[in-house]
Amino acid sequence: MSLIPKAAYSESMTPLGYSRRSIILVNSPELCREVLYDKDEIFPKNDLFVGALEPLIGDSIFVSSGETWRRQRRMVDTAFSHIRVTQAFDQMQAAVSATARRWQEDAATDSEFSLDVAMSHLTADVICRTTFTEELGNQSVQEVYDAFTTFEKSVASVNLGQLIFGKPWSPVKQPQKVLEACQTIRTIIGGFIDPRLANPENQPEDMAAAILRAKDTDTGESFTREELIDQLGVFFLAGHETSASVLIWVFYILSVRSDIADNIRQEVQRVCGDSAITYEHTKHMTYTRNVFKETLRLYPPITFIPRVANRRTTLGGKTIKKGAMVMVSPWTSQRNSGQWDNANVFDPDRFAQPTKDGNGVFMSFGLGPRVCVGAAYATTEAVLIIATLIRQFNIHCHNADTVRPVARLTTRPAEQLRCTVTQRTV
Repeated sequence: MSLIPKAAYSESMTPLGYSRRSIILVNSPELCREVLYDKDEIFPKNDLFVGALEPLIGDSIFVSSGETWRRQRRMVDTAFSHIRVTQAFDQMQAAVSATARRWQEDAATDSEFSLDVAMSHLTADVICRTTFTEELGNQSVQEVYDAFTTFEKSVASVNLGQLIFGKPWSPVKQPQKVLEACQTIRTIIGGFIDPRLANPENQPEDMAAAILRAKDTDTGESFTREELIDQLGVFFLAGHETSASVLIWVFYILSVRSDIADNIRQEVQRVCGDSAITYEHTKHMTYTRNVFKETLRLYPPITFIPRVANRRTTLGGKTIKKGAMVMVSPWTSQRNSGQWDNANVFDPDRFAQPTKDGNGVFMSFGLGPRVCVGAAYATTEAVLIIATLIRQFNIHCHNADTVRPVARLTTRPAEQLRCTVTQRTV
């Protein structure tokens, strides 16, 4: 993030330093939409981004382009339909309840823990339960989680030498431990899939089942085994890593803004009373959802949405050469003072009237045809987690004054947030 020029927080388009291929940050609503809607298919996923993720998720929906992507999107959409999110809710609730029990033990013993680890563990548990009907405590699932932690910390998504001096579409070399972690994840996911492929009529009604049954509406073909591993790898990547990132920031903010935490508790009491939180309840927790959305605005999990110009073109009246990196930046555009009133102020109420003046383009779930297929799932999950845990606990982050964001695979604190919790009377 230290490479981002100050002008990016106020201007519509800015160059990002010097590079052989040129790097452009796109910030204005109009230009962001032009790049992400991409009606002429000029701006596919960036080659460095694809190279970083390919060992884990192959040519899956998260990185593919053109007709390959369109086929995959048609097939994957069914797994995240409204009915699927409704069916997944009980599994989400079970994972959150398990975390609440751990926090009760931590509160009783005044134990300090890492908020980063807690949220990563929780969202991994949610995605495992909803996708595979397996708890994180399962040995194989734990191995996936451990391998993914290695991947997240070590993946070579940005090599400054290659970024500045490299040619477009050059191979991206990954450390050996990253390649080994990817192979571990893919082997275990394959192990979950094989019994289902052998006996497709006898499997739980989870998201993996929906993907196994998905068929191309044009050809009638299903995903191959390798394609299934690719797509389910995406579920784990996007459903675990990005959700964990934003929830770390949510609970960091709630630890220093007790007024916002109290507003959430009042909403939960008004909507739920003393009963357990249901799926229907989450649809009526408008303020809690807006807290989540405002956190996404200021701390978007995907700091940059990287694209590459596959031919010479123009953008915002400027010539963009073939191979140029075009970086749509939620981080800068959602903090842009020319687009948002009080851009650096955390104000959930700005989303209470989404069409009011002073709201810029919101794209933490993307824009256009590639908008995140799991947006409704992620929002339901986040509202449930925030409401459940803040209802029961006060959270105290002991190094909140020194927190500093960094852009790794997702937007994370540079140093893990150390926390304790105290039990509240519900």
